[in-house]
Amino acid sequence: MSGRQSSGSRLLATSDGQMLDVRARAASSSSIRCSSARSVSSTPCFRHAAEHHFASGEADDRMRRPHDAQVRSACAASDAEASAAVLIARPMPSILVPLSAPAHSPGTAGSIGPVNHDPNSTTRPPEPAWVEHAMWWHVYPLGAVGADVRPTAPVDERPVEHRLGRLVPWLDHVVDLGLNGLLLGPVFASSTHGYDTVDHFRVDPRLGDESDLDALVAAAHERGVRVVLDGVFNHVGREHPAFRLLEEQGPDAPTAELFALDRSGWQQGDPVPVGNFEGHDMLVALDHGGRAAEDLVVEVMTYWLERGVDGWRLDAAYAVPPAFWARVLPRVRERFPDAWFSGEVIHGDAAAIIESSTMDSTTQYELWQAVWHGIADRNCFELAHAVERHDVLLETFVPTTFVGNHDVTRIASAVGERFAGHAAAVLFTVAGTPVVYAGDEYGWTGVKEEREGGDDAVRPELPASLPEPTELTHAVEALVALRRRNPWLHRAHTDVVHLTNTAVVLRTATADAAVVTALNLADDPVQVPAADATRVEAGGGELRDGTVRLPAAGWAVLSA
Repeated sequence: MSGRQSSGSRLLATSDGQMLDVRARAASSSSIRCSSARSVSSTPCFRHAAEHHFASGEADDRMRRPHDAQVRSACAASDAEASAAVLIARPMPSILVPLSAPAHSPGTAGSIGPVNHDPNSTTRPPEPAWVEHAMWWHVYPLGAVGADVRPTAPVDERPVEHRLGRLVPWLDHVVDLGLNGLLLGPVFASSTHGYDTVDHFRVDPRLGDESDLDALVAAAHERGVRVVLDGVFNHVGREHPAFRLLEEQGPDAPTAELFALDRSGWQQGDPVPVGNFEGHDMLVALDHGGRAAEDLVVEVMTYWLERGVDGWRLDAAYAVPPAFWARVLPRVRERFPDAWFSGEVIHGDAAAIIESSTMDSTTQYELWQAVWHGIADRNCFELAHAVERHDVLLETFVPTTFVGNHDVTRIASAVGERFAGHAAAVLFTVAGTPVVYAGDEYGWTGVKEEREGGDDAVRPELPASLPEPTELTHAVEALVALRRRNPWLHRAHTDVVHLTNTAVVLRTATADAAVVTALNLADDPVQVPAADATRVEAGGGELRDGTVRLPAAGWAVLSA
């Protein structure tokens, strides 16, 4: 896997003919120095950033997402121009943090891909062909490897602990399940829970270093498993060096234009009037209307794609203007046309967001809600309604589907352990790019609570050795195998062919084949239409005279 030059430096011209050379000098500080170089005319002046130190930030792992109830209620040009930039030093290749400037011409120094993309033209390419066969295993790395998610020491005072390699043995489990994708939660240096990033180019020292991530990606690829990283691009943590510089220097800080600021009446020494993410003061919002954040995100994405990852989960994509993604993603695709981008969207018009942002996919929170809520409340009408709405989205894109993730109560706890298989059956038999949250295949339980540390139960440390497979594990294996044999399920439409409060039959089909999913939520057996199915593939059911008999609280997936 390729990376940048090891020096981690970038030379930029200043108005007096100097070249600004910015590189990391120490783990706990940064500085800027100038050296002689040939003159470049008509270049903006640089403000020299004084040496500064990272300050400690209060650990805060409070929930960054709306809680389950909130989600339910919400669901309804030239080289000269390149000089207008400042690099924030770090113990890795420099973060590009440009100030406002006219757009670079394509191919000139400082640009990555076509940067004169018309924001009013949002032609979205089709998703990469490999995604039709992709099924992901989602893991929250900090929790999975037993790292402290509420450390008290500043980021740059923490020792490097090579824990990321603990995930490598689990790749064989991913393959045994039949999955072929590893969706990693945040791995970049952060203050606490991973979503308060302080360096997008550095692996969190609680996980290890860049060589550890390289080794994990290589091990995954050796097994035919693709890797997607979690990109937190709506906000950064308050320990981020660009924000520290802003706090120190006030409105004249060279990094000011990276952040969403209210400049009216702001003077140096005043608290920084910066936006935050959903009321969390530790998460400071980036300015998605300017070039600084755009160029930073393009550089971050391309850097890790160069090192071998296959795509990006775009955290809190719903909080970012779609026009921002429409500027960023074409630039990245210019160099990596086979990369996949799935945005976290918890509410809103997903189809419109996809069209205007050019993302490949969004998370399907409405279907997730209907699966667990419909099963838990014994209300198959809610599930059927959501499946029908899900079908409409297929006219525009293929959603990213899931029944569990790091932000919500475990599915086995949400619906009851005996119904976890029902949820898995829906996940793997309706259209979408399915994601299994690590441990859900074993039926692990865990309730998300609204308190400090309330996420810990759903983000546990993985055991040192692989657990013995359960009945649910084998059911997931059978469902994955069925989907592997029928890749058309990725985008096929689903009909509701039978519906009561406690029973539903779904038929997902093409002109040549069909998969039928029958669920019984009642405490008594039920007989439902088999919808032309001729073979039981997973679960338990008895085919007889065009019907399938399901046991109490039973389910079956059949094929025709």
